[in-house]
Amino acid sequence: MSQTGPAARPLQTTRSILLGFPAALFAGGLISDIAYLRTEVIQWTNFSAWLIAGAEVFAGVLLAWSAISLIVQWRSPERTSALLLVGLLAAAFVIGFLNSLQHSRDGWSSVGTPGLVMSIACTLLALAAAWIGTAQAIREGAR
Repeated sequence: MSQTGPAARPLQTTRSILLGFPAALFAGGLISDIAYLRTEVIQWTNFSAWLIAGAEVFAGVLLAWSAISLIVQWRSPERTSALLLVGLLAAAFVIGFLNSLQHSRDGWSSVGTPGLVMSIACTLLALAAAWIGTAQAIREGAR
């Protein structure tokens, strides 16, 4: 958001709070993938599938929000970080969607190496997006 007044701060704060959800949910999915690979208890893949689905919901909402914010602030100095945030969220969303498809398979094939690698990638992308988005909100709040 290019507005720097008091009205923009609640929107930035809300977005910063919401950025924590995909990071936490993707990380939870990664942890449940690791638990499944260690124990072979099928319920862990169910947990992982639901956590990834929840992360996808929040990532999709935040991707739309950040894309609109990028369009609004296209000429501002914050454009680079806003573009990076949209890119990170888009990558997390796409890889997370593919990860959801991977986790919808049966048994061992649901996680394995591809599922674990995608879970790691989604977690790292979501954490980076949360870092960038929160730093951007802090910079805009300081003005």
